[in-house]
Amino acid sequence: MLVDFNQLENNAKVFLYPSNKKFYPELLEKINTQVEDFVKEWAEKNEIEVGFEIKYQRFIIIAINQSKPITTVIIDELVTFIFKLQLEHDIELLDKLNVCFKQGEYVQYKDVKEFKKLIKNKSVNTNTIVFDNLINTKEELESDWELPAEDTWYSRMF
Repeated sequence: MLVDFNQLENNAKVFLYPSNKKFYPELLEKINTQVEDFVKEWAEKNEIEVGFEIKYQRFIIIAINQSKPITTVIIDELVTFIFKLQLEHDIELLDKLNVCFKQGEYVQYKDVKEFKKLIKNKSVNTNTIVFDNLINTKEELESDWELPAEDTWYSRMF
């Protein structure tokens, strides 16, 4: 069943999909509806508790309470849906190795090579807030997702 994201357990498994493009209002509304429709049907079919949210008009975050095993079939259905979103909206959602970071109030998405150039040009520094898109749980999302670069594995690039 679809549950409020904030009501999910701290150990809920998180699937985080950063977009290479910002979701402007019309696209945001469309994607939000598509994700909600998918999640409702998917949760009911698989008898799982699922919540989702879209943050910073760029990240699709889906989390599943782990009261029941999360099978490869469940994950495959999610990935298939994400692939369809990518194709339909001409966005990249599955490349988690690109760097997402804040520049002022904006969230940027760059490949590692470009991020290194920004470091070299001093456009970003160790205090730049970066997103760790490899987090696994809701608790990690709340505590370790947005951190200064110096507190993440990105610190090795400086």
